[in-house]
Amino acid sequence: MTPATTSSPSRLALIVAFAAIYVVWGSTYLAILIAIETVPPFLMAGFRFLFAGLALYGWMRLRGVAGSGWRPWAWAVVVGGLMMAGGNGVVTWAEQWVPSGLASVIVATVPIWMVGLDATVFGGRKLTATAVAGLVLGMLGVVLLASPGGDSAAMRGIVMLVLASLSWSVGSLLSRRVDHPSSLAMAGMQMISGGVILLLWGTLVHEWRGFDVAAISTRSWIAFVYLVTFGSILALGCYVWLMRVSTASAVSTYAFVNPVVAVFLGWAFAGERLGVNEWIAAAFILGAVVLLQMKRKPKAVEAKPSTRETADEPEPGEQCSQVPALCQERA
Repeated sequence: MTPATTSSPSRLALIVAFAAIYVVWGSTYLAILIAIETVPPFLMAGFRFLFAGLALYGWMRLRGVAGSGWRPWAWAVVVGGLMMAGGNGVVTWAEQWVPSGLASVIVATVPIWMVGLDATVFGGRKLTATAVAGLVLGMLGVVLLASPGGDSAAMRGIVMLVLASLSWSVGSLLSRRVDHPSSLAMAGMQMISGGVILLLWGTLVHEWRGFDVAAISTRSWIAFVYLVTFGSILALGCYVWLMRVSTASAVSTYAFVNPVVAVFLGWAFAGERLGVNEWIAAAFILGAVVLLQMKRKPKAVEAKPSTRETADEPEPGEQCSQVPALCQERA
């Protein structure tokens, strides 16, 4: 993929932007764990995305981005529902029982789901032998994580995390079909839509009962503000910018850096530990992501030149939506 800009960005700007999507997104798993200590999960995630989306969309409108009609908003509801609500919202809910580091490892399966779905459902490129090996390895990791041995609540959380990763992947692939002049404005619309859906979910499961704003701890407030500003707005802006000035394959490396950051932070600040099964599963999943990042070698001579594909077109695993996490936020 050729960068969209003609001038090369400074090395410092690239380092800061990559640090944001590597470290900030990796740290959001721990921030979620702290935020939901005193705030119900769906309400916390709902307000997080609602505030971040309103800020981002409002800022883009002030910069002159035209308002959106009903069709982009309809897409925003669908994609935002799948990614922000069904994806990140369910991750937030599952962290009540699943350690933040383990949650990040499971969410790292998003590129695996995306490659498989893109090839089998969304009409993308056919799977290569390397991609198939990556899919098999990743699925083995998921099976190992979901094997019997944990308590029922933790197992339920793990299953929901797998479904959340699948939901995020479907939403990411669908978002590529959205036609909007500003990817940041569309990201804001999707966060607004997902936030509203999450608040409705929180209402339906009675999270408002007994919830007292005055009882929110200082650390939960700090984590919430961090998730809104750094996790949703800053890192998202860096991601969208990097997708314009760098290659998709380079940017997508966050998919296997985030779990490393999250596991370390969970160990250092939350006393989390992963067992032998979890470490083996993590190795399988991250190994699968690495395999899926590998480009297939171009043929020396093409039998039939294609009008649809070009030499620098990204592989299915590299194709990202307009919203992050876009391939994955991770959280």
